[in-house]
Amino acid sequence: MAYIDPDYDPSNDDVICDYYIDPNGISLEKAAEAVAAESSIGTWTTLTTLDEKTRSSLQARVFDIDTKTQRAKIAYPIDLFELGNMPDILSSVAGNIFGMKAIQNLRLLDIRFPKKIIKSFMGPRFGISGVRKALGIRDRPLVGTIIKPKVGLDYKRHARVAYEAWVGGMDLVKDDENLTSQTFNPFEKRLKETLKMRDKAERETGEKKMYMPNVTAETMEMLRRARFVRDHGGEYAMVDILTCGFSGLQTLREADLGLILHAHRAGHAMFTRNKNHGMTMLTLAKITRVIGLDQLHIGTIVGKMEGGKDEVVNIKREITEDVVGGQILEQKWYGVKPVFPVSSGGLHPGLVPSLVEYLGRDIIIQAGGGCHGHPDGTLAGATAMRQAVDAVMEGIPLREYSKTHRALYKALEKWSK
Repeated sequence: MAYIDPDYDPSNDDVICDYYIDPNGISLEKAAEAVAAESSIGTWTTLTTLDEKTRSSLQARVFDIDTKTQRAKIAYPIDLFELGNMPDILSSVAGNIFGMKAIQNLRLLDIRFPKKIIKSFMGPRFGISGVRKALGIRDRPLVGTIIKPKVGLDYKRHARVAYEAWVGGMDLVKDDENLTSQTFNPFEKRLKETLKMRDKAERETGEKKMYMPNVTAETMEMLRRARFVRDHGGEYAMVDILTCGFSGLQTLREADLGLILHAHRAGHAMFTRNKNHGMTMLTLAKITRVIGLDQLHIGTIVGKMEGGKDEVVNIKREITEDVVGGQILEQKWYGVKPVFPVSSGGLHPGLVPSLVEYLGRDIIIQAGGGCHGHPDGTLAGATAMRQAVDAVMEGIPLREYSKTHRALYKALEKWSK
């Protein structure tokens, strides 16, 4: 049990991981030791190349084991990792260990990053206050939509739908996660046409409007598209953070193009949904904040996506507060800007009061089908969403408010019976 040290007091510079471990025919202690060894300096057998100096200075240490919950906390010396390199960090603490025969299931429940690692990344450029300043909106929830159908509209129809949403009251319009640059809707044409409609909507409404184009692609192409957005007057870039990979995500952030970066979590449930295996969304959220995205989808509690109240609320706290006790590990953020939480997936005007009750005003509420599925179309759907937000801000029940606001009334008739 060379890697188990219940007397070890983790240093402030240690990376600490909390794992759920399901052993495969061995004790929890032996399984935890195997995880600690494989994720630091060890392997399956003794080594003639491993000297005592290396072992004592670089080995991971299992310092807390709970047999009832099958959880083990492991401390990793910071010198195991290259600063500013998220792929390297995850290759250790979330790498080979998931494929070992010594375990049946393994789940990275939480991770604590020390100050030196956090400060080696850029963190968000804008964060909540920067996004609010850019839009000129101080305290109400932001409201946005995703163009629907997900794919299929040509670039002119796409831009027209965006325009209707903005005129109806949306602050933000976003591409969906699987729309990039298909033949029927090329990226460059879509961007230019949609920004033209954004400008038109701003002139007509007197409000600031923003478009979030999906720049997800091979890394160099992604950078080219992001620069194209900047050069044509765009202020946002959306990226699918998991499918583009953490190195691509770092490259986009470190290019520092002056764009607000919106993180879509498409694919996260491949490893976050199984409660016995993979990685929690909480861990992914912390990684996203460290790297430096400005906005992140966190779940809705009340929408179509999986994610309970406690989980979503804890994720929101982790990406918005400066010191978070968390469910498992305390995380200090050392002044790193907070990330704007985004709720999206199965939302409609009738759910706005519950969202604000659970998550507060610092939330971006995005409705796709709940906007474009309105009986009277996109413009009315956007109007209904904005009316729902206005009603909540004024403390008026939606049913009462809807008596004098027809778009909201018809939305509630469809979705809140």
